[in-house]
Parts: sequence; structure tokens; C-alpha cells
Amino acid sequence: MKKNILLVACGSFNPVTNMHMRLFELARDALHKTGLYNVLSGIISPTNDGYKKQGLISSSHRVKMVTLATQTSQWIRVSSWEAEQPCWMETLKVLHHMKSFANESFPGHSNVQVKLLCGADLLESFNVPGLWKDTDIENIVRDYGIVVITRSDTSPQQFIDSHKILLQCKENISIVEEWIPNEISATKIRKAISENESIKYLVPDSVIEYIKEHNLYQ
Repeated sequence: MKKNILLVACGSFNPVTNMHMRLFELARDALHKTGLYNVLSGIISPTNDGYKKQGLISSSHRVKMVTLATQTSQWIRVSSWEAEQPCWMETLKVLHHMKSFANESFPGHSNVQVKLLCGADLLESFNVPGLWKDTDIENIVRDYGIVVITRSDTSPQQFIDSHKILLQCKENISIVEEWIPNEISATKIRKAISENESIKYLVPDSVIEYIKEHNLYQ
């Protein structure tokens, strides 16, 4: 019997880009091809303002932009739960919430498994001193699982093999190759906006209009 999956992506989404949306499509295709999984839905969860990342705009704007971006998808949606909390939440706590959400939202599908969807850069951040608790990393990989999308300058498999915790739970990590290289990043998008350069075809048109309307990233 196939395992039912809810893919969850956590991050700033500052702003959401076409690459963020692309991650979900790549992950779903790869999981379905194994014949072991049935992806029910995808969730984008913008981080709380308490994250205090430099250049991070209000979550109200970021949630709205993701809402606009997901309007063209029949299976990807936004969750404002993390953004609406009184303080910043660790990713593990967000996944705990999503597990409860999954069980309530898909009553016809028993034991829906939540998996963290991320790019290789987030996976490699597990090595940044003080950024992640070892216990959180272990719980995320052991109890939920990770689907990681490669980038041209990264080697997730090599990183996993060199990381003690990830190596122990490597059977819960799915590596998906991005075989059409795409280096779109929110950082570069913000820089382009600040320099009054076009970002068309890099982010959804509806998001571009929202950015212009609210004069964001100037």
C-alpha cells in the first residue's frame, strides 16, 4: 500500500519565487515514480517575523504573496499558522502542527506522513553551529523524513554521508535531482527589485503586482 504524503516547506519566502513552487512539482514527480508514495498536498509555511532575518519583511505580506502564487496550483497551498504564532517556532514544532493538520484534513486517508521539503542549502545548514538542535535534526529525519532538491553546486548525498545523524536515518531522506538547473533565489530577486530591474518570469505575475502595489523591497 502506498504511503500518503503531505509535503511541507518552511522558510522565509521573501518573496516566494517560481523556484519555490518548482520544488513541489519535482518532489511529487520523484515520489510518485517510486511507486511507494501518494502525495496528497503541499504546504508552504512562511516563517514567523520573530525569526529576525535581515531584510525580512512582514509575514502578512509574505503570506499574501504565497497565497497569490498558489492560486494557480490545484494541490499546493499556504499555511499562515506559523506566521501567526506569538513568536518564532522551530521547524520541528511546525511539523508537529502539520501532522495534526494532516490527520484532520484528510480523514479518508489514514496515517498521513508529513515530510519536510527543502533545497540542498537548507540541508547543509544542519552543520551551521548553533542554528539547529541535534535532537531536532534527529526527530525531523527519524519521525518525518526529508525530501531534498539538489542544486548545481551542492552534493546532498556526500553531505548526508558525512553527517552522523543524517547517515543513521538516511533511509528517510529522498534526494531529488533538479535536472533542469534553476538558480533563482529570493536574495537575487530582492537585489533586482532594489535596482529597479525586471523580475518577470522569475516570480508569479500576481506576486510582481503585489510587490509593486505595496512598494516592497525598495
